[in-house]
Amino acid sequence: MTSDPANLDCPVPLSGGDRVLLGHGGGGRLSAELLKAVFLPPSGDALEDQATLPAPGSRIAFTTDSFVVRPLFFPGGDIGRLAVNGTVNDLAVGGAVPRWLSAAFILEEGLPLADLRRVVGSVRAACAAAGVALVTGDTKVVDRGKCDGLFVTTAGIGLVPDGVSLSIANARPGDRVVVSGTIGDHGVAVMSVREGLDFETALESDTAPLHDLTRTMLAACPSIRCMRDPTRGGLASALNELAAASRVGVKLTESAVPVRPEVRAACELLGLDPLYVACEGRLVAVVPPDDADRLVAAMRGHPLGRGAAVVGEVVADHPGTVTLRTPLGGERVVPLLAGDQLPRIC
Repeated sequence: MTSDPANLDCPVPLSGGDRVLLGHGGGGRLSAELLKAVFLPPSGDALEDQATLPAPGSRIAFTTDSFVVRPLFFPGGDIGRLAVNGTVNDLAVGGAVPRWLSAAFILEEGLPLADLRRVVGSVRAACAAAGVALVTGDTKVVDRGKCDGLFVTTAGIGLVPDGVSLSIANARPGDRVVVSGTIGDHGVAVMSVREGLDFETALESDTAPLHDLTRTMLAACPSIRCMRDPTRGGLASALNELAAASRVGVKLTESAVPVRPEVRAACELLGLDPLYVACEGRLVAVVPPDDADRLVAAMRGHPLGRGAAVVGEVVADHPGTVTLRTPLGGERVVPLLAGDQLPRIC
């Protein structure tokens, strides 16, 4: 029996076509190819979570992001809170103090006004919690069926203090890799609603503003090389980007990476790897080895860093590659994925 090739779907997105694929939004290899081929100048500058720009008397950090999460409301948050916190965090991991945000809403015809009011209320509350001002915005409405309810695009500006210069190109062999807490909570919380999964304990998104945690970290350890917000593509993608930008290797220890039991169980059920599942209230930092213990202690003294842990180290071997040492003593490569394990979660 033979199948018609025209009716077969390839499970791995192909990069040589002439149309945008779902995998281009996944934060992995296809995303990197799209950025390089279409959006980026030939200079090949490192891709930070924000751009730091010169300004009279200071430096500013500027970032922008779009949010297309489905469903709009999930355990621990909604698209409004997610949009504000995501933009605040992109500024914070660059060492900036977030100050001003803009928000543009694309609304689908037929969206219940009660849902819109709930999202806008979350935006206001999240801005107040982060100490940022929402200073401008825009609203557009598209035809029914063209938007899946509501999309939000945000932009943020922050001020970078003197002496702070963080970059994913700064990592050096011997440095330690630190995460602020359990990984994968946000992605699995969203999927739990989408797939109807039940857990013995309440699993919520980790979405939270990280600006105060990063301030605490930099005060305790000014030698931090860089910080990263592991959203799309999770911890694995963030570290692959860092390894490529710094031309170093990264070795993770699987037993050291904090993962909640319910997140691990859900990932096993769904055939996912927690290393690639998005976080929205966690960060990864790289720090010189002599300062790692001091940094972890400072982070654990903050409510958003209580689960901080050293999970790996930067090495000179295999530059541009991330590896993982398993509990059995083996080692495997942790590459950038071509597509997206969990689409539409941020």
